[in-house]
Amino acid sequence: MNIGILETGLINEKLSDRFDPYPVMFARLLNRAEQDLEYQPYSVIRGEMPDSIHDCDGWLITGSRHGAYEKLDWMLALEGFIRELYSATVPLVGICFGHQIIAQALGGEVVKSDSGWGIGLQTYEINKPPGWMAEVPEQVRIYSFHQDQVSVLPAGASVFSSSEFCPYAGLSYGDSIISIQAHPEFDEAYELALIDMYGGNIVPQAVAAEALDKIQTSGLKADTQLLADWLSSFFLGRKYNS
Repeated sequence: MNIGILETGLINEKLSDRFDPYPVMFARLLNRAEQDLEYQPYSVIRGEMPDSIHDCDGWLITGSRHGAYEKLDWMLALEGFIRELYSATVPLVGICFGHQIIAQALGGEVVKSDSGWGIGLQTYEINKPPGWMAEVPEQVRIYSFHQDQVSVLPAGASVFSSSEFCPYAGLSYGDSIISIQAHPEFDEAYELALIDMYGGNIVPQAVAAEALDKIQTSGLKADTQLLADWLSSFFLGRKYNS
């Protein structure tokens, strides 16, 4: 199966010598669960769009420093692509910005949340398990780094994961689209690097310090393997429950 990775964000140049680009992060994540997948990156943020929704068997939209509400030209093109995928029921996964722009493209709304920043290792409830979840814990832990949130759900969206801070943390649209606000592709080193870079300037210092302390002292880890299994199962069309 060939997965097209739509790159909508670039690694900050201050970190690019230490960390891989987002398409590589996602390939590494999915490879933890399924070694037979192939990947084709498209740098959408640089204007590189696929010719057809059928160029790949499934698609994934990455995170970005941009807000979906900025309505840049490449975002408008991406929204049209999302609507085509939805109409044709071609598998699509959206992460962070990808989660937000899918919701916006399908009639929802995205805003810069009054709740502020959600960063560090966040815990999310599993509310309504979709069929591709073989293992369904009550909660999952995922690294997060965002202020924007989906504020109004599109018609047809179903919430499968939430937290007090982020009520619409995981969404599904029928059987063909799922999206997650947090970052299953991030490892601890990259999350810590982001907190160090942005804490005290873009992110309030107190918020950054609390997130840093939780990661370093709690002993808790992200459920990376579980998320890799879930995303792989979704792309491969596996069903474990109804």
